[in-house]
Amino acid sequence: MMSETQSQRGVRYLQILIVSLLLFIRIASPQIRYTVPEEVRIGTVVGNVAKDLGLDVSTLIERRFRVIPGSKDSFFQVNQNNGALQVLEKIDREELCHGSGACLMELKILVENPLEMHHVIVEITDVNNHSPTFSEKNQTFEIFEQTQPGRRFQLLSARDPDAGINSIRSYTITPNEHFDLDIRDSDEDKTPFLALKKSLDREQKSKHILILTAVDGGKPPKTGTLNVSIIVLDSNDNRPIFSQEIYQTEIQENVPIGTSVFKINATDADEGANGKIEYSLGKTLKKIVYETFELDQTTGIIRIKGEVDYEENDVFKLDVEASDNGTPPLSGECRLIIKVKDVNDNAPEIEITSLSNTVREDSKPGTVISLLSVTDKDSGANGKIITSITSEVPFELKPTYKENIYSIVTKRSLDREEMPQYEISIKATDCGESQLSASRILNIQVADVNDNRPQFWQNPLHFYLSENNAAGKSIFSVSATDKDINENAVILYHIVRVGGEQGRSSYINVNSENGEISAQKSFDFETLKTFQFQVVATDSGTPPLSNNVTVNVFILDQNDNVPVILYPLSSNGSAEGVEEIPRNVNAGHLVTKVRAYDADIGYNGWLLFSLQEVTDHSLFGLDRYTGQIRTLRSFTETDEAEHKLVILVKDNGNVSLSATATVIVKLVEPKEAFAASDVKSAAKVDEEDNVTFYLMITLGAVSTLFLISIIVLIAMQCSKSTDYTSKYLQETNYDGTLCHSIQYRSGDKRYMLVGPRMSVGSTIVPGSHANTLVLPARRRVSEEVR
Repeated sequence: MMSETQSQRGVRYLQILIVSLLLFIRIASPQIRYTVPEEVRIGTVVGNVAKDLGLDVSTLIERRFRVIPGSKDSFFQVNQNNGALQVLEKIDREELCHGSGACLMELKILVENPLEMHHVIVEITDVNNHSPTFSEKNQTFEIFEQTQPGRRFQLLSARDPDAGINSIRSYTITPNEHFDLDIRDSDEDKTPFLALKKSLDREQKSKHILILTAVDGGKPPKTGTLNVSIIVLDSNDNRPIFSQEIYQTEIQENVPIGTSVFKINATDADEGANGKIEYSLGKTLKKIVYETFELDQTTGIIRIKGEVDYEENDVFKLDVEASDNGTPPLSGECRLIIKVKDVNDNAPEIEITSLSNTVREDSKPGTVISLLSVTDKDSGANGKIITSITSEVPFELKPTYKENIYSIVTKRSLDREEMPQYEISIKATDCGESQLSASRILNIQVADVNDNRPQFWQNPLHFYLSENNAAGKSIFSVSATDKDINENAVILYHIVRVGGEQGRSSYINVNSENGEISAQKSFDFETLKTFQFQVVATDSGTPPLSNNVTVNVFILDQNDNVPVILYPLSSNGSAEGVEEIPRNVNAGHLVTKVRAYDADIGYNGWLLFSLQEVTDHSLFGLDRYTGQIRTLRSFTETDEAEHKLVILVKDNGNVSLSATATVIVKLVEPKEAFAASDVKSAAKVDEEDNVTFYLMITLGAVSTLFLISIIVLIAMQCSKSTDYTSKYLQETNYDGTLCHSIQYRSGDKRYMLVGPRMSVGSTIVPGSHANTLVLPARRRVSEEVR
């Protein structure tokens, strides 16, 4: 009871819903049907939906038409103004409807105010717009000439997308005497067959060309064609034939792999596959045959596949079979005999049985350094070997008691310094027609022997050292080289300390490993100007070899001495003096002369005088080169009776050194001056005697040094004409004031007197009071010393 009540309630609700829908939607009972051909133009009117539905034309403006979207509804639309159904896109029946049946399109059209839905059926009719086509342009059949008549061969079927009467209706073929066309109908398909009605003969015609045509039912009809080729196949009724049963050929051993040996040729009267021949070796041959030869199955050429060695096989027998490709295949056989000719195919072999890869450079000629043996697998002339050394080396081969065994010996003395190693090229050649050879290279190292002394690049060596050097520091170095190597070339240095040079050689020391020479003291040019010593270089060989070099050291002067005032000199040692002169002397009167000397030489010892302090500059003048003080004018009554003159004496070194002297000049009346001069002259005689004594000692010492320097320089010039740095010597003839210097110019090989008023490098005029000492070069020993 409860279920029936619920069922009745559902029916009632459904009836109410249907009534409500009918109030808003009125469904048209009949369906509208239109027909339109495919490929109709866009915009073509299919039919008037409003008119066919019987709608009032005056109400079309208020009512709207809409095609409900679907898979095939996009091709049409309804004109809102007149209710006409128009084509919106191009219609292709073959794309929409596959098959030959009716192509129908159902449209749902919605009309508003009031809301109504109508069904419209549009049928798309076919148009003959496609021609019959085959899947391929050509079709080929291969038919044996013995095929019996009545045999059918299926041809390709054509396809036409059109339907109905426009589809394929018939086939035709080119008329001929051998083939007919059969058509098999199956439902809507038509399948063509090619039927053989007369036997084929390949010898008369080997190929037939036919054209198959498919025709549809359109007006006008359209066609498609297929090219049909019939190839007549030959029957296999002939076997391959060789020109002879046994063939013979010869080859040489060691023929290169791939070389053609022989070409087998057979013939077959058939054609095509029946006449195509393939070659192969027999199945029962020896294994060595298959490893040595290969047969091209197409061309019949026999080639070398492996090594051919006469010593292993001198003849080969090959069975060859020729087969055609018929069904069944036919074959023929023959035999090929290959004889191998012996050749010189084995090169000699060199074997080192004993080897010493080093030889001392002092080895005597005939010393054995290596033993070797040569072999050849060939026999007779091919196995006879000639062995020789092909490189230019001081070695030679000596045969031993046994054939083909040799010893390599030295044939002259060796010198490692000229050639430290040798490459000995040994060549062994057999005596075959095509000679074969082998080569071997032996690398021989020459061991060093201590046979070279150390060598200095120059002997003697000359070094120049400025005085006042720092004691203990390196001043120069010596170096020697040794052509030997290793321990034989390790050089140690030492100084020879013998004879009269024992004292001076102690001034220096040498580093035994690198030859650096250092001074043990600071040298003074004024004390020592030159000295020499010997350095010995000794190698570390056994026994050691040595060589020595004489080293001449020249001390160069520096401005390190202050000028010394000789006059005026007071009793207490100060450079002060008093001079009395009459008041009535004239201008130019010599008041006194300041005397000084400098222990340095050259410009370092060239002294210049100047007034540093004077009470009246108009009264006295000082000669800057001689030190003479003279009056510049006559004295007057107003001039003071006492005048103080401070004289500055300085040398011409790069950094000048100087000293001062003070002279007090007193003016006295003439009578007093004469009296004082008598007393003063007596006292001055003693003083001048002392000065003269000292001057003589100084002159003697300077003269001795000058003569020693001249002798040393002449000896150096005679031994070597190398330019040396300038040396300076003091002038021996001086009056107490050393204002001149003698300069030795190495480029001109002469001494030049440098005067106070001469510039450096000026030339002394011939006939002047200066003298030039010229030292001759070694090539001009006959010239005079000027």
